[in-house]
Amino acid sequence: MSFTEQDLQQIKAHGLTPEAVELQVENFKRGFPFLKVTQAASPEDGIVVLTDEAVAAAAKRYEAEAANLCIEKFVPASGAATRMFKELFEFVNEGKRGKGIDTLIDNLEKFAFWPELKALLPADATDEQKVSAIVKEGLDYGAKPKGLVTFHTYPEGGRKAVEEHLVEGALYASSKGVAKIHFTVSKEHMEGFKALLDAQLARYEERFGLKYEISFSVQKPSTDTVAVNPDNTLFRTDEGKLLFRPAGHGALIENLNEIDADIIFIKNIDNVTTDERKGDTIRYKKALAGLLLELQSLTFDFLRELRADKADLEEVAAFIEDRLCTKLPENYDRALLEKILDRPIRLCGMVRNEGEPGGGPFWVGNPDGTQSLQIAESSQISPEDMPLMKQATHFNPVDLVCGVKRADGTKFDLRQYTDPETGFISSKSAGGRELRAQELPGLWNGAMAKWNTVFVDVPIATFSPVKVVQDLLRPQHQNC
Repeated sequence: MSFTEQDLQQIKAHGLTPEAVELQVENFKRGFPFLKVTQAASPEDGIVVLTDEAVAAAAKRYEAEAANLCIEKFVPASGAATRMFKELFEFVNEGKRGKGIDTLIDNLEKFAFWPELKALLPADATDEQKVSAIVKEGLDYGAKPKGLVTFHTYPEGGRKAVEEHLVEGALYASSKGVAKIHFTVSKEHMEGFKALLDAQLARYEERFGLKYEISFSVQKPSTDTVAVNPDNTLFRTDEGKLLFRPAGHGALIENLNEIDADIIFIKNIDNVTTDERKGDTIRYKKALAGLLLELQSLTFDFLRELRADKADLEEVAAFIEDRLCTKLPENYDRALLEKILDRPIRLCGMVRNEGEPGGGPFWVGNPDGTQSLQIAESSQISPEDMPLMKQATHFNPVDLVCGVKRADGTKFDLRQYTDPETGFISSKSAGGRELRAQELPGLWNGAMAKWNTVFVDVPIATFSPVKVVQDLLRPQHQNC
């Protein structure tokens, strides 16, 4: 593949190499293979269901050890709220009025952002003016990320999504009087996040009697992928330049890799609820962390025994299959056992499937003869395997607790535990022209494919995402 001098300068500016771009184009041409799913994980096979006693014991362990741990909360928050306000834009720009707009208008006073909106409107505002003031000049939510949208109302005033993560961080992700929270944001919204937090942090620090250490990162340009035309030739802008696009949330494995902590909690920016409903979230986050600590301790013990040639291989194999949820081939050996144990570990909360969108938990066959647990999206499942998708009893709410340290205390290089074969290709457009775009393996999908993964059943109350603005009318987001 030949690149112009301008191409080479663009590629270098993104921190990429010509070889890397050629590989991206090759991925477009050959496509990505479907996952080799063998069956859906279930409470009988692959999803741990904890008793109330086990939840309490795991949470207690975490609380007892937290003071000696470095703990951080990682919140992907870079996405714009485009989908959240899509219907509102269609109403303002095209005059399309569906049931969603009727619901919005009829319940405007129930939204936490109503006091802010009301102050911007004339007394005789039309429906068009009200909706326009939400997404355009006024609140300007159509140009803001979800984190800066007012989600909930309290006696002291409205609380934006990012503030709810401050509260959660204080309640389950603090240690030694410090709550560390890392937000991944887009460059254009960085100042908005900083301004809000500068104005609000002191209030939350006083309320919870701790200090916050807030950090930010943006998606790295080196994770961008080049766009191609429908015939897989390089897409060029009207100026003749290559078009690079952000490669989806899978690119955030680079950002996560820079977090140096003993325990990392991962949760999406929009999956928050009101204070009165946070009980299950706090309890199960602590329980997942406590269970992670237990499994990590046992893993490290078995690794040391293997390396000292003192291990009972059958005992190690039983632990891997029963507790780390990896099915071994009959002809496993010491080297395979050690390889499996020496990996990052994640515990993933899984909620019962009640029709919400989200990836499902599956058993997947691996080249080394093992079967491991993976979170799979429908796009990763072949047509002939789609019946397995319908058998899934649970789905992924992006509720992860991660251990990224080795037995000797050093940090894993998380980039070594991804599956590059699990990318995704989609059809997009730019300047009115069709193009094909490529996303990297998703952060909790292929980007963590080679981690040890344990799925744990968690209550639906821990899952309250806001995909469209009308979701804010659900009980999870309304203070009685």
